[in-house]
This record gives sequence, C-alpha cells and structure tokens, in this order.
Amino acid sequence: MPQENRTPSPRRSRLTRRGRLALFLGTSLGLGAAVLIPLLPGEEAPEKPRQLLIPEGWRALQVYAAIDRELKVPAGTAKAAAATAALSLPAEAKGNPEGYLFPATYPVTSESTPAALLTYMVETANKKLATKAVADGAKAHGMTPYQTATLASIIEAEADTRADMGKVARVVHNRLAKSMPLQMDSTINYALNRSTVDTTLSETKIDSPFNTYERQGLPPTPIDSPGLEAMAAAVAPAPGDWLFFVTVKKGDTRFSVTYEEHKRHVAEFNRLRAASNKT
Repeated sequence: MPQENRTPSPRRSRLTRRGRLALFLGTSLGLGAAVLIPLLPGEEAPEKPRQLLIPEGWRALQVYAAIDRELKVPAGTAKAAAATAALSLPAEAKGNPEGYLFPATYPVTSESTPAALLTYMVETANKKLATKAVADGAKAHGMTPYQTATLASIIEAEADTRADMGKVARVVHNRLAKSMPLQMDSTINYALNRSTVDTTLSETKIDSPFNTYERQGLPPTPIDSPGLEAMAAAVAPAPGDWLFFVTVKKGDTRFSVTYEEHKRHVAEFNRLRAASNKT
C-alpha cells in the first residue's frame, strides 16, 4: 500500500475466493475424455482424480511445492520441470511462469506429471488473459497481457476485499499516469521472499527491481498468481482520483486523494494498532 513516512504496517489477512474455478483436463494430464463406458467383466473402474487446489495469490514457489507434495515427488521437481517444460509464456516473462500458474482446482491422477500440470496452468492463464474483455481493457490502458498479469498480481496481494480491488487498481493506474512510484509493500515482500505483517523504512531502501518505493513503474514480473476478479479490476478500475490507501482494520480500507487525508487515516491505523498491542 502506498504510505509515505509511515510506521510499519500489518499485512492484511482477507477472505478469499479460493477454488471457485474447477478445471477438467483432457489428455494433457493423462486423463481421457469423460465418456461413460460399461465395464467388461474383470475390468477395473477408472481412477478417480484427486483435486489440487491452487489459491489466488500464491507465488510460483508455493505452486511448485504443492505439486511436489500432491504427486509425491522430491522437493524441487516441479521447479526444475518449469525450466524444461517449454511453457507457452510471453517473451516478456523470459521463461519465468510467475503470474501464469492460474489459480483453480486441478484434477490429478497417477498419470499426472509436474510438467503437464504446469503446462495446463499456463494454458489456462493465457486463455483468461486473451478474453475480449481483458484484451480490450488492457489495450485501452496501453498494457500488454504480461503487464496486465503483473498489475493484477499486485491487486491480488494488496486488496483487503473483493470490493476493494477496483479501487486498488485505480490507485495503481493513477500513480502510473503521474509517474509516481507505486510504493507497494507487497512487492517488497516478494523481493524478500516472505509474507510479513511489517515493512520497515530500511526495507523500502533495498536494492531490488521489485522495490516499488525506489523504482517507478510496474515490477519486472508478476508477484503472485492473480485470479479472475483481480484481472477484471486491472483492466476496468473503479473511477476515482485516489493516490493512497491504507487498511485501517479488517474490512476498512481508506482511499485518499491527498497525502494530508492519507496521513489522518494512517494515524487512525497506528492508534488502533497501538491499542491492540496493549491488550
């Protein structure tokens, strides 16, 4: 969240839309077509697929670990597969699937492989970014599909609620239009490979391309796997002139046009936090 000269702020825990999209795969995961065929005597019933849930907002490293666990393969197998699977990624990604491992519920069988799962996740992300609404919206804002995924990943990480996504998107668009640093704590967390409740002043000075306090523009890659709502918000932000926001308490994110107004909201946040720490 953009908060100049503030005290460390807690990361927001939020209700999610986890697992709403269930995907049913064909031969890419070793599953045949869903056709009802009577079993002959002695034949075994077809294997019932297990479900692998990839939530919105997960980073690639979390997805790799979940695949390794589900397929019961050594840690690091999925990450290694990502480097050799010839994933259908845009040139801007430079082979990095971050942001393109689409969040959904995937069926898994004994025939599934890390490469096949990763391939289908990327194919799904490409389809979602290629819909007319997303493609037209991105073009209207002068963004490529990859930039749209990057912006959506920030929205996914920063918005406290689904209703806030459009406003967070507008803050990002407004800051980009004014050549202001985005100053998002979520990108600092990504740079430091963590999820924490605090970002200190010294951490906003780190030397990283993901330090959106020090560098202007979007970070070089997405920072997580954005879902459908975040993608929609990225290309169709809510109307408004906001440049700042802070989540004062759960379910209460304050959006501000001026820095003076924002400082009052930050003071309220600090007051509530101090009171909570005393209990």
